[in-house]
Amino acid sequence: MTSQDDADARDARDVVGVLRRWEDSGAVWRVLGADGERLVVGLWTCTGGEVVERVESDDPALARFVAGRASSEEPVPDVGPGTAAARPDAPR
Repeated sequence: MTSQDDADARDARDVVGVLRRWEDSGAVWRVLGADGERLVVGLWTCTGGEVVERVESDDPALARFVAGRASSEEPVPDVGPGTAAARPDAPR
């Protein structure tokens, strides 16, 4: 694994952490677009009226976390083990 691969892996984990913290604080994230496997996610204010930041990643961890949803306002799909909905903090 190259140092760039290590940096990319850290960035991807951080993106999921950022989205979780954002959501836990009552703010909203929304998928702004996808280019192949790369997702672009907007971090919106708590009122949902303004984009504060954009994050992007092509790491599968982000795709699993998003689980096909357009935003954090959509429920996590109820699916089997090993999927995004199986994460411990997912609503059941």
